[in-house]
Amino acid sequence: MMHSCYIASMKPHQLKTQGNTDVFLASILISHSKAVGFESSDPNFSVRPDGSVYAEQEVANLSEPIQFMVTARGGHDPHIWETTVKLFPGHGPKISFPRKHQKSSSANGLRRQKRDWVIPPINVPENSRGPFPQMLVRIRSDQDLEKGIRYSITGAGADQPPIDVYNIDPVHGKMFVTRPLDREERASYHLRAHAVDMNGNKVESPIDLYIYVIDMNDNRPEFQNQVYNGSVAEGSKPGTLVMQVTANDSDDDTTANGMVRYRILSQTPHMPIPNMFTINSETGDIFTMAAGLDREKVSQYIIIVQATDMEGNLNFGLSNTATALISVTDINDNPPELTARTFSGEVPENSVNVVVANLTVIDRDQPHSPNWAAQYRIASGDPQGHFLIRTNPINNDGMVTVVKPVDYEQNRAFMLTVIVSNKAPLASGIQSSLQSSAGVTISVQDVNESPVFPTNPKSIRFEEGVPAGTTLTVFAAQDPDLFIQQTVRYSKLSDPANWLRINRTNGQITTMAVLDRESMYVRNNIYEATFLAADNGSPPASGTGTLQIHLIDVNDNAPVMMPKEAQLCERANPRSKVNITASDADADPHVGPFVFELPSYPPSIRRNWTISRISGDYAQLRLRIPYLDAEVYDVPIIVSDSGNPPLSNRSIIKVKVCPCDDNGDCTTTGAVAAAGLGTGAIIAILICIIILLILVLVFVMWMKRREKERQAKPLLIDPEDDVRDNILKYDEEGGGEEDQDYDLSQLQQPESVEHIISKPVGVRRVDERPIIAESQYPVRPSLPHPGDIGDFINDGLRAADNDPTAPPYDSLLVFDYEGSGSTAGSVSSLNSSSSGDQDYDYLNDWGPRFKKLADLYGGGEDN
Repeated sequence: MMHSCYIASMKPHQLKTQGNTDVFLASILISHSKAVGFESSDPNFSVRPDGSVYAEQEVANLSEPIQFMVTARGGHDPHIWETTVKLFPGHGPKISFPRKHQKSSSANGLRRQKRDWVIPPINVPENSRGPFPQMLVRIRSDQDLEKGIRYSITGAGADQPPIDVYNIDPVHGKMFVTRPLDREERASYHLRAHAVDMNGNKVESPIDLYIYVIDMNDNRPEFQNQVYNGSVAEGSKPGTLVMQVTANDSDDDTTANGMVRYRILSQTPHMPIPNMFTINSETGDIFTMAAGLDREKVSQYIIIVQATDMEGNLNFGLSNTATALISVTDINDNPPELTARTFSGEVPENSVNVVVANLTVIDRDQPHSPNWAAQYRIASGDPQGHFLIRTNPINNDGMVTVVKPVDYEQNRAFMLTVIVSNKAPLASGIQSSLQSSAGVTISVQDVNESPVFPTNPKSIRFEEGVPAGTTLTVFAAQDPDLFIQQTVRYSKLSDPANWLRINRTNGQITTMAVLDRESMYVRNNIYEATFLAADNGSPPASGTGTLQIHLIDVNDNAPVMMPKEAQLCERANPRSKVNITASDADADPHVGPFVFELPSYPPSIRRNWTISRISGDYAQLRLRIPYLDAEVYDVPIIVSDSGNPPLSNRSIIKVKVCPCDDNGDCTTTGAVAAAGLGTGAIIAILICIIILLILVLVFVMWMKRREKERQAKPLLIDPEDDVRDNILKYDEEGGGEEDQDYDLSQLQQPESVEHIISKPVGVRRVDERPIIAESQYPVRPSLPHPGDIGDFINDGLRAADNDPTAPPYDSLLVFDYEGSGSTAGSVSSLNSSSSGDQDYDYLNDWGPRFKKLADLYGGGEDN
């Protein structure tokens, strides 16, 4: 038979009562939804409704375990539950597998019934120092007296991770913890105890074991931030929430170990009092405690906050600190104040956008904030809006600026009343300062102003054609400087047509020429001229004025007929006509409609031609007779305009009368004939053209023949050896040492010419001056043909080959003898002698190219 058993371990003094105070021993739990009553079989012990077991009186015998029965009844429920409580002095508790029975209403007495006992949890303190393994509880079955039982545990902490935290003695059922526990890592364990016989057969149903790790105060409170930032408006009332600080404790927050309390350790600065702030000990909310927050005095407070667990017990609790930075935010509690009651400034008249006075202001609020930024307003003294006060964004000063020119002659000074305020309104209960307004005196300085033309531009009307010397108007200027006596002088600044003259003293305008509306300088019937008026002030000032003359048109231009040329068919037909019109430089009503008519003289005009009117500006000219010879005719036409009186003009139109094709267009022959050329002239022109073509053809044939002759007789020399258009080298130094022995006498002028005269005719040295008649030698013509040049060179070559006295090398052959008559002597007259006194040592300084000459002539005795 199985039964449940509660086992508690206590020390002997625990069973001794202190007066009327009961001693708590154990707790019995039962799963039942209704109220349960407990009865103890031992009068020394009682069980309260919550299942707590207490010692009612002192127990004398403490050497042996104490055992008694506890019966539980559930009101009107017929079921009953029983369990055994065993108290062992100094031993761990023992848990037995539950026993089940039921009370029957029959006369047979008791009968077994299933009952469910709840095993109380096992509490194990964390961070135990051992020794380990440490026994927690003993598990046994009431069948262990009859047969061998083996016990085991399963679950997290036993055979599941974390493994081997708990183990059990399989024979005696003692369960141990093998190492210190940490509640912050794992707060509870759920294991199952098993009982089997020696063959592994289940003897009892598994029971659930709940192990709770008892929290110890081993963790300090930790603030979420080491530094907290908060703010509160200056002037805030006491009790205003500023900020919240929060600290977390990893210990059990249902016990004192994890219950954190806050307090303020220090406040910096201690102004105006040391305790300006308080903190809610449970929530960490920081509030203002007193009035008097003033940003202008203290802009920031440093609060050191301490968090302590154990419900704030400083003797047993663990503590930590954090810093709270509380910024006092600005409100507009300081109105701006001007630094003076009056300000002054001065401004030259007619100046614009000039700062004339600077207003300084003091505001103790947050710089560069709306509570600090100043706004200026002119309350009085400037009804016409000459001044405007702008705020300097850097220093908050007010800059009195002229926005509309002031006139010294009208106002010599201005008395302004200025009021200053902030962009943000003042805080509630704050009044404006008396120093928020001031007077500003602006003095106007007189300057020499330019003369001003009262009407500018000035317009007048005149008919065109007024004669020179006519007075048009007086264009005078006024000097605004009423308090200074000055003289104004006038001059002409712009007069495109040079028609006008102005009087220097009074500004009277007269004409110098006839005004013409049709002039190129007149635009839209208006002629403009600009004049200058200058005073004699210091410094002088001048002003300009424009005179606009509106010229009224008169009929002074006769109409001009258009076009000037036309052509007609020689035979009259409806399509053969000339449209004519006229242009008139005048304006309406001195222009059209125009009148077109033919003059009466010569009579052939009206006999051959006729004009018909189309409209007021157009007419048609056509032939009156059926046929007119092809020719160019000058037809005079008289054109008259509609002016009063009208003007007429006799114009000539050149009409080319020509034969026409079926479309009414002049043929080519007819157009030429109409130009005035007769048949003979045309034939003569054609003959000249034919002769010119023949001459060109003959010249081309002659050029081709000359080209063939030149190709048949080419030059005697190879084109690559032709010296023309080729690069010649003149720095060849000869053939070496064997080429140094030569006769220089061949290059000298001979003492006599007998050997030359005795030479056979036609044979001579070509580098000698000719003595015999020059006619025996070929003479090059002034304009040679390429073939003649070849002959000339060939003759010279034969003469050189037949000269037995010619040197075999280094000989200069002349192939282009230019004849006699030269005033220069022959090169052969030059003589080289080494017996002279000339010094040739300077040749050594001319470089390596002249080294040979230096060796020949500059060696002194060595030469």
